[in-house]
Amino acid sequence: MALDATTIPDWTLKGELILNCNCTVFCPCVVSLGKHPPTEGHCQTWGGVRIDQGQHGETDLAGLNVGLMIEIPGMMSRGNWKVALFIDDRATDAQYDALVSIFSGASRGTTGLFKILVSEILGHERQPVTYETEGKTRHITVGRKIQGVVTPVGGKDEDKDLVITNTQYWMGPDITVASAQKGKLRAYGRVWDFDGRSAEICQIDWHGPR
Repeated sequence: MALDATTIPDWTLKGELILNCNCTVFCPCVVSLGKHPPTEGHCQTWGGVRIDQGQHGETDLAGLNVGLMIEIPGMMSRGNWKVALFIDDRATDAQYDALVSIFSGASRGTTGLFKILVSEILGHERQPVTYETEGKTRHITVGRKIQGVVTPVGGKDEDKDLVITNTQYWMGPDITVASAQKGKLRAYGRVWDFDGRSAEICQIDWHGPR
């Protein structure tokens, strides 16, 4: 039986997300909401999520991390995304299932757009996922699949990040402009090296199913 919003548990995720993509400059999808093509005509991106607080029904998700791989053949809004999920290997079976449900869009809410835009889940698997912050720099590793180092782009005031605020971007309204000192992915037949390319940092406050 298909789930509807009355049978999906309430869920929340609060924490931080980073993305690194193949765009040569800051990703145009943030301000165009997917109506402008990526700078290379297609999107290849990896991401990491640090969950500071979260729950899916009675299942606590705090303290876990998630890795993502997303491939989009053209403009973000036209769909046909391919996605792979890397779930923290510390997760219990219940936590694993909850995170797959959230990040596949099955739990609706903030990530529900994945059910519309994603044409194929390439896979989901357990991996050791670490997400660490050193000063302003974020370090993420996903087993041997992803190695990333992301730092905010400098502004005139060195004490303040360069932030695009009040957007309607699905991840969150305030996106910190960043770049990747290291952005390597080896997974599902993809070999990506996005060192020096566009990155984003976003504080997330997601929820569902409504």
